[in-house]
Amino acid sequence: MSRHLPATVRVVVLRGAGASFSSGLDRRMFAAEAVPGVASLGELAARPPAEAGASIEEWQRAFDWRSRPDRVSVAAVQGHAVGAGFQLALGADLRICAEDASFTMAEATLGLVPDLGGTKRLADLVGYGAALEICVTGRRVGAEEALRLGIANAVVPVAELDAAVERLVQAVLAVDRDAVAETKALLLGASGRTQDEQERAERAAQYRRLRVLAGLFAED
Repeated sequence: MSRHLPATVRVVVLRGAGASFSSGLDRRMFAAEAVPGVASLGELAARPPAEAGASIEEWQRAFDWRSRPDRVSVAAVQGHAVGAGFQLALGADLRICAEDASFTMAEATLGLVPDLGGTKRLADLVGYGAALEICVTGRRVGAEEALRLGIANAVVPVAELDAAVERLVQAVLAVDRDAVAETKALLLGASGRTQDEQERAERAAQYRRLRVLAGLFAED
């Protein structure tokens, strides 16, 4: 989880271990005790509401790589990103996709709902109508469509994915850490503010940066 990483970590790259980013929910979760150490969906349903909700909340926190302003997360998506995998990619700040990448929100086809923070993040990116259609049909969204919709920040050939991610990481690291954090915080809060409120937040953030820079200049 993002909150467990040391403060010195500035950029996190999320990627799959194999040819695909993530195939999503393990279907064995529908069977009792099919995944050692993990509650089955039936076991989760049998718990009291507060207890079941707490378990889901823990998973939601694990999929949130975006909310900390002092860290930038990048999902390197190759192959399938299905269900929970799609939501994990949405939980990152940025998504660089290989040409073979595809996104599928398959929960509704299994009688479930996306519950790992993906409904708001997807709707924020593509709008309500597109998000609804993607979620309730469970259809595949290819890399080029993901780029058009704003889900992907860039699409590159499969062989160039690692290099493209590395260029992005280095570009972020080349910028002052606190300036990145202040900018990210402004953007994260923008949708919940009016224009006047956002400009007030910008003024406060800029003043903090100017104070820091003034101190640096005084030391020269």
